[in-house]
Amino acid sequence: MSYNEKYMRKAIALSIRNIDNGGGPFGALVVKDGEIIAVGTNRVTKQHDPTAHAEVVAIRKAARKLGTFDLSGCEIYTSCEPCPMCLGAIYWARLDCLYYGNTKEDAKQIGFDDSFIYDEIKMASELRKIKTVQCLSDEAITAFEKWQAKEDKTAY
Repeated sequence: MSYNEKYMRKAIALSIRNIDNGGGPFGALVVKDGEIIAVGTNRVTKQHDPTAHAEVVAIRKAARKLGTFDLSGCEIYTSCEPCPMCLGAIYWARLDCLYYGNTKEDAKQIGFDDSFIYDEIKMASELRKIKTVQCLSDEAITAFEKWQAKEDKTAY
């Protein structure tokens, strides 16, 4: 797969326009077979939703439109290198390719610094800034055991 400048320019244009619409400077779109399936812009402050990043919004819309959680065969164009949450969503959605404009270092320069999250992920849970406590694991495992035994499950 090779990138298409018109899709990258559209993601960039979405990011610029979103600033005037009360959102952050981020835009993304999902493309399949040369067609834009979905677009997303950063709506974190507008929707009071910390997960409403452009990439996540675009992935959610694309999955609904295509009626599947598996976006294999699709590409994502985003105005900025994805944060850890969005990168995780891109992998979980099984997108074939990621194209981005600005780097995470560029984002850091304007106050969008995710480096602390990358650092936290590498730490043992007891050393993280957010208190993390495992509870009732002997009861929680029941759901996993039930899932493991289920014969008609949809793996994802």
